[in-house]
Amino acid sequence: MFIHKILTFSILSVLAIGCGNNEKKTEKYFSLKAAAKDAKINYGESVSITLENRKNIEFDSVQYFLNDSRIYPENNAVVMTPEKLGEQDLEATIFAGEKVFNVSTSLLVLAADAPKIYTYEILNTYPHDINAFTQGLEFHDDTLYEGTGRKGKSALRKIDLESGKVLSEVALNANYFGEGITIMNNKVYQLTWQSRTGFVYDLNTFERTATFKYGKSKEGWGLTNDGTRIYMSDGTDKIWILDPETLQETDHLEIVTNTSVFNKANELEYVNGSIYANVWLKDSAMIIDAKTGAITGVIDFRGLKSKVTQHDDLDVLNGIAYHPGRQTFFVTGKNWDKIFEVQIKEKQ
Repeated sequence: MFIHKILTFSILSVLAIGCGNNEKKTEKYFSLKAAAKDAKINYGESVSITLENRKNIEFDSVQYFLNDSRIYPENNAVVMTPEKLGEQDLEATIFAGEKVFNVSTSLLVLAADAPKIYTYEILNTYPHDINAFTQGLEFHDDTLYEGTGRKGKSALRKIDLESGKVLSEVALNANYFGEGITIMNNKVYQLTWQSRTGFVYDLNTFERTATFKYGKSKEGWGLTNDGTRIYMSDGTDKIWILDPETLQETDHLEIVTNTSVFNKANELEYVNGSIYANVWLKDSAMIIDAKTGAITGVIDFRGLKSKVTQHDDLDVLNGIAYHPGRQTFFVTGKNWDKIFEVQIKEKQ
């Protein structure tokens, strides 16, 4: 049962188009309001909407839209079930003779359920370069690849898991702070942090084949892919969806729980319809529905950091890679001397 809350959202003014293309401020004539408690609407919740006719204009009909898709309110209420969570645009189009008025209000739709809490079981421990400031971690055909950060130390690496030995490496220019990586179609994609620049490499030779610039995303943080699309975090509440050919942001997810918007997603890993994301500066990871943006789970990784060699440059948990064959996760951190193979399980 969803908790019903009451608060009226602010109204966005739009233009009304009349005969001869004359434009007038629609807000003078109509306004659209939606009732929602604490300015938060949960997925599946029925929300009352009110169309206020400020000038008592006679009109023929009205149509309602949610994110440009037609909806049909019943008893002046609509059940909020958008394809993706986060900010939504609810709009009313009013037909009055030859005039058409459009009014809209912005709604925030959150997840229906609270995230489940998970913990881990350590299965194996492997050596890791204590000087590697891990920013990206990913398996491809049983081989581990890593992207490291910090200016003058950033690199793309191919690693032997058992020994921790670096098999291949290409360094970034000292001007760049390396970030997340992902592998798709025999290409390695790598982000940089604040330079708004990414790189593409040949998987087999590590030859750089392309450079790309960020569009809408603010910074480069984490990368992953589902075999068709690339997902990118940028330190905001969004996960951007990139076209693998143009590397332009074509869409995005907003990261939400059942109570709030969240903006701490860092290193990413796509697994079976979910995006696993390290939480920036925390010993935890989120499990995010890759279709809706809902945080369905939180993994408590506390305790791992205490199991690595303690030193002055030791930094936070970062780096999560899934091995499809073993069906286990591999996690490490910045300047950690160990990689842990873990099984994720729901906390009892």
